[in-house]
Amino acid sequence: MNIEELREYCIRKKRVTESFPFDERVLVFKVMNKMFALTNITTCESVNLKCDPEKALELRATFEGILEGYHMSKKHWNTVLLESDIRTSHLLSLIDDSYNLVVSKLTTKEKEALSLL
Repeated sequence: MNIEELREYCIRKKRVTESFPFDERVLVFKVMNKMFALTNITTCESVNLKCDPEKALELRATFEGILEGYHMSKKHWNTVLLESDIRTSHLLSLIDDSYNLVVSKLTTKEKEALSLL
């Protein structure tokens, strides 16, 4: 998966915005102003995704291409190497999981605003 495909997949989701809050290289995807994915656009070698802590450990033990979140909370984030043993369909599922996990933690008011679209 390349950066354009990754970006297109992420921004198609409800209420997703993209920005460069850290520097001009790190593209961050947010739902309702909460991060669910980020990648370095100059290399696009990996994507950081939010993950349930228990599932994060299981994924890291199962796949060589899934590591502790680089520069993120190791408990809640994974780094997924794009050129690895992770199939595109599985990567898309992990992106969905990250998005859904963030949405599940939104306040009731934020969830209502999200559902209005």
